[in-house]
Amino acid sequence: MQRQRGVHVISSNVILEKNVPCILRDQIVLYADIYRPDQPGTFPVLLTRLPYSKDLPMFSHRYLDPNRLVGEGYVVIIQDVRGRYQSEGEFHPFQGEAEDGYDTVEWAASLPYASGKVGMFGLSYYGFTQLMAATERPPHLGAIFPAMTLNDLRKGVLFHQGAYELGLWETWIVESMLPDLIKRKYGDTPAYTQAMTRMAQNYNRIEGWDRHAPLDAWPLVEELGVEEFFPELLKHHVEDDFWEKTCIQGKYGQIRVPAYHVGGWYDCLLGPTLENFRELQAKGGGLAKHHQKLLIGPWGHGDFSSVVGERSFGIQASGDGIDLQEDLTQLHLRWFDYWLKGIETQVMEEPPVKIFVMGINQWRNEKEWPLARTQYVPYYFHSAGNARTRQGDGGLSTEKPGDEPWDGFIYDPRNPVPTQGGATLYAGVNTMGPRDQREIEEREDVLVYTSEPLTEPLEVTGDVQVILWAATDAKDTDFTAKLVDVMPDGRAYNLTDGILRACYRDGVQPAADLNGEVVEYSIDLWATSNVFLPDHRIRIEISSSNFPRFDPNPNTGKTLKESKEIRKAEQRIYHSANAPSHVLLPVIPVQ
Repeated sequence: MQRQRGVHVISSNVILEKNVPCILRDQIVLYADIYRPDQPGTFPVLLTRLPYSKDLPMFSHRYLDPNRLVGEGYVVIIQDVRGRYQSEGEFHPFQGEAEDGYDTVEWAASLPYASGKVGMFGLSYYGFTQLMAATERPPHLGAIFPAMTLNDLRKGVLFHQGAYELGLWETWIVESMLPDLIKRKYGDTPAYTQAMTRMAQNYNRIEGWDRHAPLDAWPLVEELGVEEFFPELLKHHVEDDFWEKTCIQGKYGQIRVPAYHVGGWYDCLLGPTLENFRELQAKGGGLAKHHQKLLIGPWGHGDFSSVVGERSFGIQASGDGIDLQEDLTQLHLRWFDYWLKGIETQVMEEPPVKIFVMGINQWRNEKEWPLARTQYVPYYFHSAGNARTRQGDGGLSTEKPGDEPWDGFIYDPRNPVPTQGGATLYAGVNTMGPRDQREIEEREDVLVYTSEPLTEPLEVTGDVQVILWAATDAKDTDFTAKLVDVMPDGRAYNLTDGILRACYRDGVQPAADLNGEVVEYSIDLWATSNVFLPDHRIRIEISSSNFPRFDPNPNTGKTLKESKEIRKAEQRIYHSANAPSHVLLPVIPVQ
């Protein structure tokens, strides 16, 4: 692979060094682009390590302005991780980033223009590389700023309470992984052009591939001859020890650096982001335990605009001007100025948590997460046995159910409930964020439970959980739940949702096959912050699919990763004194 090294002056005060080698402990060489001040002296380093190509234009790194970082006296290093683009070695997703991160941090600190202080920044995969590096405790790592990132592939990346994250994973493979895999395999040959053309054609019709089974024989990847890690990761079940290689959980105590976490209410990695903040506060070592910050906006993954899905949350919601005061680049500068330069900034005087409260569309500072003043209030499901569709008789209230009949529906994997917004990340137009759910609520396989119009504002901020008492005639199946804010004119906007694969109802170890018994399920809807305004209604949707975000459960005891066989399932949802299905809402009292 040809790598052009060189030094370029790209502005009046920024020098760019291309393809600077970093030799790792096993002699593999990773390559980075270095942006540094065009002046003598030494400077703190801000490092990011990503699998998406360091050679993207400077402003393609989503939400930060490297020019401004350099202008404020930082060296900015953007490195291709092992086995990606310019860097040597083989790429095994999410593995080896701890050791490689340690070596890169120490290399960066030793550069002749480096002060010896290193910070790390980046979102998603390159938020994960920060946390993994921090678990190795490199001596020169002073602070990190992980945004919208993960902690375990089984929590929002490959799986979600046991269900397979079909749309996200397939989109990530095709959109982000295949181009470089094809380039590495075919080089500058006619076969490369042909393979890229086939890839583009397949990507343009990826919705048709979503239904292919079994998944581990996905033609879209196989026909290009670049399967690489795809079938390897698919063969591992949720309970396999394999995932420990890519897991931060259990390692929080090894992290000793301050961290500023950024998330979004519609981010596909919101749950792990909140967990990282909480766990580092509780278990982090050294400075980590007492120096964690959290910022949550009304954003989707990598999207910090004020318009998300079909809703605008006001200009103050934008990451370009949070609360009309500062953008994300300035926030990074204040954080790193304190920890890497020793400059007293207000960042440490501010409360540790800043959240955007939807509905009233306001930012608010808080002392902790979850909020100490939260009152967890159960809202129970009610009906006379006909809660199907929003025209049904499903109700939602704080009154406990009595002797009420169950609600039933038929779940057909051949006709799954389509994904309509949410904390998604897959190919398509306007797929994430809040979207009107009324079309979904016309389906006979969607149960709808709706409260009476509210007479007073009701704030719901925190973790949301649905406790579902249900039965099925299948060996295994899925149950989904969605929290919705219903406007006075009938528009129904999703706030947060979740899914549970029944065989993983007790955790990562699979439970026994079902045999028609009534089972209590706990569906984690992660979290939200929203004020339900007067005349709005609270709604819960219950079903068994959300496609293509998640793979449809075939109801056979196997998955579509293993088999093409599918069957319909008869589902029953109970709401009675002995089986009180409900949503547990984190209500914030009026102050």
